[in-house]
Amino acid sequence: MIEQTSRTPWHLWVVGIVTLIFNAGGAIDYTMSQLRNRDYLEMSGASYEVMVGWIESFPFWAHGFWALGTWGAFIGSLMLLFRSRHATTAFLISIVGLIGTSIAQFLFVTTPEELQGPGMIVFSIVIVVVTVGLYFYSRAMAKRGVLR
Repeated sequence: MIEQTSRTPWHLWVVGIVTLIFNAGGAIDYTMSQLRNRDYLEMSGASYEVMVGWIESFPFWAHGFWALGTWGAFIGSLMLLFRSRHATTAFLISIVGLIGTSIAQFLFVTTPEELQGPGMIVFSIVIVVVTVGLYFYSRAMAKRGVLR
């Protein structure tokens, strides 16, 4: 059986490149946070001690969900650029990670005052919209035969 693929639409490149950059920011944040990089953590506006305390207050399982969310999104964007149908699975894994991390953040952890505010709320909403949007976008591209 011959598998037919559609021509790559221009918007796939735009979505793939923009979200790869966006998700690379998440990958850097995750890595620097896990490494407890002082300079990076102090850029948050909170002290190093407050940031480390906050990160360490997350349950062990929440760090796993954080990794799934972050790396699932980054790998999904890469797979989108490679036109792989597995991008959809990577974005689904990212949604699972986002849900797990959100549950931990809202039910089990107290967010430091320095990290609360309208900017953080808006950014959290943007992350949810982008993550869910990427899942549906990649699914649509797979159904159209753009992803193989």
